[in-house]
Amino acid sequence: MTDSSDQPLAGQAVLITGAARRVGAAIAREAHAAGANVAIHYRRSAADALALAAELNALRSASAVTLGADLIDPATPAALVEATLASFGRLDVLVNNASSFYPTPVGSITLEQWDDLMGTNLRTPLFLSQAAVPALRDTQGLILNLIDIHGYRPLKNHPLYCSAKAGLIMLTQSLARELGPLVRVNGIAPGPVLWPETPMQAAHQQMIVERTALKRVGTPRDVARTARFFMCDAPYITGQILAVDGGRSTSGH
Repeated sequence: MTDSSDQPLAGQAVLITGAARRVGAAIAREAHAAGANVAIHYRRSAADALALAAELNALRSASAVTLGADLIDPATPAALVEATLASFGRLDVLVNNASSFYPTPVGSITLEQWDDLMGTNLRTPLFLSQAAVPALRDTQGLILNLIDIHGYRPLKNHPLYCSAKAGLIMLTQSLARELGPLVRVNGIAPGPVLWPETPMQAAHQQMIVERTALKRVGTPRDVARTARFFMCDAPYITGQILAVDGGRSTSGH
């Protein structure tokens, strides 16, 4: 870490999966504002990824690259790490943000859904972390996993998604044990900071908001600022998952 208070990540490199839009893009902007170079992974959102990279490169030349890849492809983890190293010469932070999310009611679950939801939410973070370990050891870096409060408490009709996120909680804690003392591993469990892209009734949204202690939704930047905390100000924290949920996890229902 540098001593600069305004750019503590100056000269460092951050790889973020699913970074073209939504929470991933907010984390990319926050890391970049802290001085980092960012590798923006995307799968389908090429236009958004290119626009974000252009925005960041306009602020600081050659500070952002885009990496298009399907995370389910077994060759992707090593390729993403290699591309980041080729672009920036180092890797300091891996943010496992990309996620699939959709309902899988019992009785209709398919193997394809299993492979997709377990693949993006659990398998990829494991194998991408494994591929990144040598580079992260060199920089005494950080793995940051984006989890979900539903990794702790089930969401009706989403047994696969919730199970995958629960696995990611244990993976975070296990990797922290495995990779110390050189690499820290932490997680963020957002609550209602963005509604799913599939339609949701306003009454359901209001019910969720009422179950938070703060009685309001959060923003992607709330998550991004928490990511910055782990990147910049938490050198003695590892194996922890921090809920960014407006107190939703304190609700008894």
